[in-house]
Amino acid sequence: MAEENVFFFVPNLIGYGRIFLALLAFALMPCCPWTAVFCYLLSSLLDSLDGHAARALNQCTKFGAMMDMLTDRCATMCLLVNLSLLYPSYTFLFQLSMCVDISSHWLHLHSSTITGSASHKSIDLSGNPILRIYYTSKPVLFIMCTGNELFFCILFLLHHIQEPAAWLYWLQGLCGTICLLKTAISLVHLVTASRDMAAMDAAEREKSGKTQ
Repeated sequence: MAEENVFFFVPNLIGYGRIFLALLAFALMPCCPWTAVFCYLLSSLLDSLDGHAARALNQCTKFGAMMDMLTDRCATMCLLVNLSLLYPSYTFLFQLSMCVDISSHWLHLHSSTITGSASHKSIDLSGNPILRIYYTSKPVLFIMCTGNELFFCILFLLHHIQEPAAWLYWLQGLCGTICLLKTAISLVHLVTASRDMAAMDAAEREKSGKTQ
């Protein structure tokens, strides 16, 4: 049987497309805000497609999970860097958001990988109830992720619109609420993953002590 090339699995090919669209969005942000936001949101929406493809084709891989998470984190981080330039008085909040987002997901992914999960979205169903709902309810996960990205995209577009419509502010308020909820979930991620890592450290030290 021929050896499979993980790099050419369909979900990973979709992942490369997501990276291309994200990079295109960043390049277009200074000159074409609407096209940039379209490319950015399309990259974000493809996140759900690669997951479906991975499960349908039995092509779930640790490489794909890592790339998926890194693409999400890097894309959001680059958008927040751009927002920091457009709204300098809110730079600290954008920096705080980046720190919470990256640290919580990295630690959660690392603890998941150590325990043998194929993806950071594969969790212990007996664990934290908030994370259980977040990752097992596809509508909740979709609303949270989409609302979070829309909030930052609307902030970006409002800087380029002379007279924004009232509905855009209403949508911004709704998405802002979702963004705050997702940040709270990220903090739960951070605390839960930290406890998991500490428990694994304690177990390893206990095992090491018994063998000495």
